[in-house]
Amino acid sequence: MSEHEPVPLRSASGHDLTPLPEADKQALAAGLDDEERRVLLRQGTEPPFCGGLLKEKRAGVFACRLCGLPLFRSDSKFESGTGWPSFFQPCDPDHIRTLRDVSHGMLRTEIRCRRCDGHLGHVFEDGPPPTGLRYCLNSVSLRFLPEE
Repeated sequence: MSEHEPVPLRSASGHDLTPLPEADKQALAAGLDDEERRVLLRQGTEPPFCGGLLKEKRAGVFACRLCGLPLFRSDSKFESGTGWPSFFQPCDPDHIRTLRDVSHGMLRTEIRCRRCDGHLGHVFEDGPPPTGLRYCLNSVSLRFLPEE
């Protein structure tokens, strides 16, 4: 490795969190459909009660659709009644990045994938124990990987 290459960042769970170069993100985005691109790359929101992962109940991991970083485990998923898949904690807090979001006349906390910066949804402080948090995700931002 040359002295000018960035040192890879690792999460507590051992995943590479080195930010993806723009060219790599664009190559991955070429495989997205229009709705996935609108939500992941342009901070959109899918309509409630329409996402394909809302009713997913199998054991497994929900990963970033763009870069594949594991984000949430099925054992932290709960039914919030909001119309979007909801989780009370990420599988590794290092995998999520938060930003202040003042769009649509509201103050919210946006969540993004730490590695590719893809928009995932928002986190709210009205979730169940043990965290009291509700990570509200867009199904199109996720890829479900069932446990084998």
